[in-house]
Amino acid sequence: MSVLFTPFRVGDLEMRNRVVIAPMCQYSAEEGCATDWHTIHLGHLALSGAGLLTVEATAVSPEGRISPDDLGLWSDKTEEALGRVLKIVRRYSDMPMAIQLAHAGRKASTRVPWEGGAQIPPGEAQGWQTVSASALPFADGEHPPVALDSEGLATVRKAFAEATRRSARLGFDAVQIHSAHGYLLHQFLSPLSNQREDEYGGSLKNRMRFPLEIFDIVRSEFPAGRPVSIRVSGTDWADGGWDLDQTVEFARALEARGCSVIHISSGGLTPAQRIPVGPGYQVPLARVVKAATNLPTVAVGLITGFEQAEAIVSTGDADLVAVARTILYDPRWPWHAAAHLGGKVKAPNPYLRSQPAQYRDLFDV
Repeated sequence: MSVLFTPFRVGDLEMRNRVVIAPMCQYSAEEGCATDWHTIHLGHLALSGAGLLTVEATAVSPEGRISPDDLGLWSDKTEEALGRVLKIVRRYSDMPMAIQLAHAGRKASTRVPWEGGAQIPPGEAQGWQTVSASALPFADGEHPPVALDSEGLATVRKAFAEATRRSARLGFDAVQIHSAHGYLLHQFLSPLSNQREDEYGGSLKNRMRFPLEIFDIVRSEFPAGRPVSIRVSGTDWADGGWDLDQTVEFARALEARGCSVIHISSGGLTPAQRIPVGPGYQVPLARVVKAATNLPTVAVGLITGFEQAEAIVSTGDADLVAVARTILYDPRWPWHAAAHLGGKVKAPNPYLRSQPAQYRDLFDV
């Protein structure tokens, strides 16, 4: 029996299987508002048969966007726009949905990837002043961020709280906090980007302080039965940076605060990173965190094969497997994985007749 296609429950969230669709930025919003593209994008992923669909990194404030085209959830207007999309998607799919709340910090104010992804400095059209833990730019030659002072920290806390309340009103089944890939909370965690001399810098305890404050705020503002998870970079893949030992300590602190799930990715903090990219290259990071805590753990990163995904959960390296580019390339990947592994998936009624004769028990009807 396939472990990948067994149910998994966290709090009030019941997933039909262990396949999670990871958050993937679409750079297709208008002033933070979801558009028809999001209806198409989320709609077809919601028919994929996965256990959970996570909406892309959603900025908690305008200055927290990666690009001017990022999705946001900071106003009634952005909440209403996303609500319209969700209403349509939910009409045709009962797949549970989560949202990733994010602030890009010093990696904000950039062009979209297909336009090169370079920083847009303040003063240029659509550019703005970025903020971070310290006044250190992501890359040489970039306009430096402003180090957040006590007022700035309070503003970010308030933004996460308000976005969490909006997420609850929109009916999301779970919230994920983005603390990975070199964005703001990761910038506080890593000694390469955090050179503060106050209570938010220096020791590991101090560098974890602000991300843990944000977790506590999100957890307190989201309904108790609904999970709050976090995505972290297990390592910066750079000398002197955030590493796996520190990730374990962070995970333990999160577990003590009631974190529901931890999603282990890596990198994104510095251009100096040296990533040993290969199939499942981040799975060993998830394995270590899972062994060191009791947190349900998500593995991600170049997981493309059906047997590969099955092995990750069946051997206990992780509890859940996240797919991103894999499912963009093949939006029915969970169907095909279930057919291969002998599992079942939920499919919409109009698609039931697509079931191949050799897979008579594929669809769970």
